[in-house]
Amino acid sequence: MRNILTTLRSEHDTLRGLFEQINATTDRAAKKRAQLLEKIEALLIPHAKWEELVFYPAFAKRASHEGLLMHAEAIQEHRAVEQSVLPDLHASAPDTRQFAGSVKVLGQFVDHHAREEEREMFKAVRQLFSRQELAELDEQYEAWKASPVAAGVTLHAKVKTGLKSVMRMPKAPG
Repeated sequence: MRNILTTLRSEHDTLRGLFEQINATTDRAAKKRAQLLEKIEALLIPHAKWEELVFYPAFAKRASHEGLLMHAEAIQEHRAVEQSVLPDLHASAPDTRQFAGSVKVLGQFVDHHAREEEREMFKAVRQLFSRQELAELDEQYEAWKASPVAAGVTLHAKVKTGLKSVMRMPKAPG
């Protein structure tokens, strides 16, 4: 039987593997870094947005006080990545130490967040949702990722990141 927790964990594992690959690159591998970052964002952004729009609100409706604290922490971690880490990353060229450092921080944020989610939130979700509900969430997620809504939400997030990164780019001398 399908299970949204299995799907989300699998995506976390895929992201971990992509971060291992990008962190193993050197400054001379600008093209490879750019390609890997594109793959990371293609998985990370729809994953995070669906969690924010569907998964976390469904969890919050049923969560205890402790669960609501987990929910608030997860939302803030998403915001930190979206509003700070990703724009900083995009403000640096892929062939720089700044890029490498920002990628490493992003990977650490994502790994920390995923581990907490898997260890704490997923445990609570298993107690709050039936197997059938977890299967239905998984089906909804699959359909959502293929939808125009997901494409629009993802594009919106990328545009916001791009605009924020422009504001952080070093000014040209002159």
